[in-house]
Amino acid sequence: MTDHIRLIVGLGNPGKEYENTRHNAGALFVEELAKSAGSSLRPERKYHGLYTKINFHGNDLHLLNPTTFMNRSGLSVNALCQFFKIKPEEVLVAHDELDIPCGTLKLKQGGGHGGHNGLRDIISHFGGNKQFYRLRLGIDHPGSSERVTGHVLGKIGKQETEKLNAVYDEINRVLPEIINGEWQKAMNRLHAFKA
Repeated sequence: MTDHIRLIVGLGNPGKEYENTRHNAGALFVEELAKSAGSSLRPERKYHGLYTKINFHGNDLHLLNPTTFMNRSGLSVNALCQFFKIKPEEVLVAHDELDIPCGTLKLKQGGGHGGHNGLRDIISHFGGNKQFYRLRLGIDHPGSSERVTGHVLGKIGKQETEKLNAVYDEINRVLPEIINGEWQKAMNRLHAFKA
């Protein structure tokens, strides 16, 4: 795996009522990344999202938070990829993950959507290509499937915010390896991390 990352996407839902919810963990990460690079995401109609381009350790990096709803994320991601001729293998999608504890994260390439509507739509818009990278940000599982929707769309609490911020900081430290395709090194560090 020697793919270089050119685009980082943060998944979330737009609008006031979804601000700071667990389902927006990916979008919150990309906002933080833009801020740490001295930039901010701005509405860009042709990509159906909030967009900026930053220079990170000498690499040009596109940042995108789709402003379509989660289940239409692929429309936004595909529009930007078409415009800049970015291949799925050069895309990293940050998203919330129920199946891992808050304060931990996993990095992987490919695989299914695991019931995540944002991933499902991106795969569909990529013509079934699943070879993009995923940054899975743990948000805990509420314990039963009936409580999943309320949990995912619930506001992030104070302790969770602290844990997620620590996760975001750790990702920023490992990002040079991620962007340059040093996947094993990045995974070893990230998978050992616990906030």
